[in-house]
Amino acid sequence: MKETVLQPGRRIPANAPTIGVFDSGFGGLTVLRALLHRLPGAKFAFLGDTARLPYGSKSRRTIARYAAESARFLVNEQNAQFLVIACNTASALALDAIQDAVSVPVLGVIEPGAEAARAASQTGDVLVIATDATVQSHAYAGACRGLGLRALEKACPLLVPLVEEGWVDPSSTMGAVTSQVIRIYLGELIEQASAAGLTPDVLVLGCTHYPLLHTFFQAEVPAGIRVIDSAQATAETASRLIEPLPGLAREGRAENTLIRCFATDSVDKFERLGSRFLGQPVGRVQLVDLGG
Repeated sequence: MKETVLQPGRRIPANAPTIGVFDSGFGGLTVLRALLHRLPGAKFAFLGDTARLPYGSKSRRTIARYAAESARFLVNEQNAQFLVIACNTASALALDAIQDAVSVPVLGVIEPGAEAARAASQTGDVLVIATDATVQSHAYAGACRGLGLRALEKACPLLVPLVEEGWVDPSSTMGAVTSQVIRIYLGELIEQASAAGLTPDVLVLGCTHYPLLHTFFQAEVPAGIRVIDSAQATAETASRLIEPLPGLAREGRAENTLIRCFATDSVDKFERLGSRFLGQPVGRVQLVDLGG
């Protein structure tokens, strides 16, 4: 099996815990990217279920089955001792099914994002942008409500394809298009918040593609609104939960971390685009078959 070790010869201990990270595609590599810097002493196995995306067009039952199969692969085949579900749709619709399918701790991306919003907000009013499937689930609104926050959600369907096309440089002509799209979405959301009598001071980026647009959002949000990256929030929560695991080195550098990447289809695309999300080469991606 091919493993990515960015500085061979400085491998972490063999008994270091393996953290499994799962997404329906490769956007969840932004969560892995954040985890690498917080847990350089761990090993990581990332699975993108690229053969069966997008999860958002599937029923809750089908999403639960796909997500549970992926979780079992990471735990049973890759010996993961902790799972991070780096997929908003799976976190919103299948977290219970995943927890029932495996015996290791499981963390999704919804709750950490909501908790980061609570910590940052003074008004208690929060804006959330995400994909249509995540917004339709109202998972963020529910998580925020449970923390005493009011949340207004908005689907932004153009942003994922813009990220995957690579239109993420604010100084480029293509980046100008991305900026305009974000400006329109945010303008609509701010108007809706005003009409609802909300005074938001936090914007949650509720999709794992959106960290690549953080600079755009930071430039476009009105003064006084703080941008929360749910990938960073998830990694921060995960690091607190994972640190007690035996064998975890307390020191190290992210570029020395051992990473294994798997995909259920489109391996070439994963290898080509994955580095954009991970911020470094993903190495050789291994094709796996999880069944129908």
